Amino acid sequence: MCTRYVLKEQHLRDVLTRLGIAAPVRFSSRYNIAPNTDIPVVRAAPRTTKLEGVTLRWGLVPSWAKTDDGPPLVNARADTVATKPSFRDALRTRRCLIPATGFYEWETVGRAKKPWLFRTPDEQPFCFAGLWDAWQAPDGTVRETCAFITGEPNDLMRPIHHRMPVMLSAADFGPWLDPAVTQSEQLTPLLRVPSPDAVTKFAVSTYVSNVRHEGPACLAPAGADDPGSGPGPQLSLGF
Repeated sequence: MCTRYVLKEQHLRDVLTRLGIAAPVRFSSRYNIAPNTDIPVVRAAPRTTKLEGVTLRWGLVPSWAKTDDGPPLVNARADTVATKPSFRDALRTRRCLIPATGFYEWETVGRAKKPWLFRTPDEQPFCFAGLWDAWQAPDGTVRETCAFITGEPNDLMRPIHHRMPVMLSAADFGPWLDPAVTQSEQLTPLLRVPSPDAVTKFAVSTYVSNVRHEGPACLAPAGADDPGSGPGPQLSLGF
């Protein structure tokens, strides 16, 4: 599952440049991104199929939904994404990359929740596998939203949580975004669990556990002098 992550402005620019996207998304570094907020993603433009960077709301609303006031679909499971009505059409035709610097997960230790930051060993940006959809309100307003895809945990994550987000390799960016690739048999093999040596974990301060907290302090190492006053509210939505 993934309900909180980090994205630095320079890392977003690096991903857009790598993918040949000239027009940058307006974005300032964020260190505690949560569901129900607008996040930058990369997708094939619906009309031209040219790659574009856009901002979508995190929490997918299927195009066929009667209303948009139900529980947000924050995560889609890799093992059911090809068959579940909420996601199967998006898997075929509305896929996206979600650039990131790292993501958080919480380990239960007794009655406490211990936050961990996961990132690449070289601390370079990467992309999550995502889906997007467009829902039209009765007044004609179109709302575009997205969800992360999660899979089984690797050996590094398994002691902490039973799910982890799918981190696509750079070699998979092209096939994942290619509008000509529409068959689940071609797509689901891309949703692999990252090898343990492709990810590192780092214990961080409980400051990040409060969804209202932002800024570089969210990356502070765990310790007795943790800033903030405790865990605070934490979202834990996954589908």
